[in-house]
Amino acid sequence: MRNNDTICAISTPAGIGGIAVVRLSGVEAKHLAESVLKQDSGKSVTLKDHRAQYAHFFDGEGFLDEVVVVWFAAPHSYTGEDVVEISCHGSSYIQQQTVNVFINKGARLAEPGEFTLRAFLNGRMNLSQAEAVADLIDSQSQMSHRLAVSQMRGGYAKELEQLRQDLIDTTALLELELDFSDEDLEFANRERLKDMVEGLYSKVKRLSDSFQTGNAIKKGVPVAIVGRPNAGKSTLLNALLNEDRAIVSDTPGTTRDTIEDTFSIDGIDFRIIDTAGLRNSDDPIEKMGIERTFRALDKASIVLLLHDSQMPYDDFKDDMVSIADRCPSDDKTLLIINTKCDICRPDVENGVMVSAKYGQGIDEIKSLLVKTVREKILKNTDVLLTNARHFEAMSKVINALDEVRKGLEANLTPDLIVIDMRDALYHLGTITGSVASDEVLSSVFSRFCIGK
Repeated sequence: MRNNDTICAISTPAGIGGIAVVRLSGVEAKHLAESVLKQDSGKSVTLKDHRAQYAHFFDGEGFLDEVVVVWFAAPHSYTGEDVVEISCHGSSYIQQQTVNVFINKGARLAEPGEFTLRAFLNGRMNLSQAEAVADLIDSQSQMSHRLAVSQMRGGYAKELEQLRQDLIDTTALLELELDFSDEDLEFANRERLKDMVEGLYSKVKRLSDSFQTGNAIKKGVPVAIVGRPNAGKSTLLNALLNEDRAIVSDTPGTTRDTIEDTFSIDGIDFRIIDTAGLRNSDDPIEKMGIERTFRALDKASIVLLLHDSQMPYDDFKDDMVSIADRCPSDDKTLLIINTKCDICRPDVENGVMVSAKYGQGIDEIKSLLVKTVREKILKNTDVLLTNARHFEAMSKVINALDEVRKGLEANLTPDLIVIDMRDALYHLGTITGSVASDEVLSSVFSRFCIGK
């Protein structure tokens, strides 16, 4: 990492637009910008901190464009260094020529995510907040946007920092006991240590368990449509998406594979999965489709179990029991959908009455999906784990704390227990960046765009 370099890049999406933004960061950013800017009168421009200024941009061969320039003086900038942002017209030529001018004057093209990497290295944010910047850019719904904003502003980081401090305090007690072991002093009795470790374990486990919810919000809450062949699964998928996404046929077993698509309701993204019909079959291809149905069922947060209203309800009860066994109430929500109610209205009390063919009951299903997410999936989840890297690290913290619990139960000496406590601290530090190798940083920031 060449921190002394001044870097530049186009920070707006590729292509032609009304305006584009070229960003500079580094010790020479202000000087380089002022060297190519002139006032209407032809005088040089002196940039003022945090003030937008109109100027003419010259590329060495003459006038290039009229621009608006803002200088953010260090350390009060995104990267913690001097930053200059130039808003020019969105011509591809103007954008590239602006960057070329600064490269010819000594700046270099920024690497992917290097602006945010510098913000992390300069203490403007920790690693988890930096990763939330990427999530904010990628957010496609109101819910995922709110989650990314909360994490970027430090809600998640504060939780991690408190957890880290609690781990340090507990480790310190064990290390003090270890330092004075020759004097037979005990700074915390074993019962108190057990209580402290149990509290830490519960906090980490709660965060780790929130990953399924956080990941669902980030990527779309998975909803599986399941039922017997010809129960109306593909018709319901098309009705929810409001397009002919899946082939609909009266021939049983038409759907041989899972079909996925996403749609948004009230700011929540749903990833809906149409599956092969559940039945005993000798067709090897259909059997593979049914196996994929069960895999989709295992991954789903919400399951829409379809009851063909023309089927005797007693027969459907067998399906309901079978599916319910695979849907533990703590992990999934099972919703009963009675289909083809335009043909036959079943004499049942539970479930939504639907005629997907004519759009009846579709709005009720959508309302039920939103209600389920808000009341069940999002309950007691003020802070959510959304990042797979963080989840992996949290799993290692849990394993280390579990070893600490076992050590305390077995009355092991402090020197052995401290090893696992330090291990827990290390893995927690990989999330916040207090412990971060070049490989980790490279992996995190390589998925950013060049201008961010």
